[in-house]
Amino acid sequence: MSLDTVVEDIREEARARAEEIREEADAEAEEIIAEAEADAERIRDQKLAEAEREIEREREQTLSSAKLEAKQERLGARRDVLEDVREDVETAIDELDDDRRHDLTETLLAATLAEFDDDQEVVVATCEADIDLLEELVDGRDATVGEPVDCLGGVVGESDTSRVRVNNTFDSVLEDVWDDELKNLSERLFDQ
Repeated sequence: MSLDTVVEDIREEARARAEEIREEADAEAEEIIAEAEADAERIRDQKLAEAEREIEREREQTLSSAKLEAKQERLGARRDVLEDVREDVETAIDELDDDRRHDLTETLLAATLAEFDDDQEVVVATCEADIDLLEELVDGRDATVGEPVDCLGGVVGESDTSRVRVNNTFDSVLEDVWDDELKNLSERLFDQ
């Protein structure tokens, strides 16, 4: 065998070995690429799921905030309507005709005086506009009219001897009725 043949055999063997190494490298590279693509797909799916969860969380948060804001707006509007109704009631009380005002004040005066013992000196008061009416109503009763008070009308009674104060003003009666009937009023106004 000649040296050329040996050299050619070695070259042939080297080429075959190089081809084998190249095929192994290509196979390993394909495996690495497949693993990288699988990892990339898994990471992409994971990031996509995280993004979808974040979008859903933000959507729920935004929806919740919008619902809360809408509820606050409705409550604010209802509060405004109730304030308007209350103002209308106060205006109606303030504008009572003389006969109705007389009858209501007389009833409230009797209820006020009934809270005191007969031997007590009672001072009763009302708003500036109803002083003359109250003076007419206490005539012949054990009471005197005091200084006007800030109210829509009705009667406030006080006695120094018992330190009792009875508030039977239209304002206090309205407040009691308003507190007792607010739920019913709200249901009627807002159909709940």
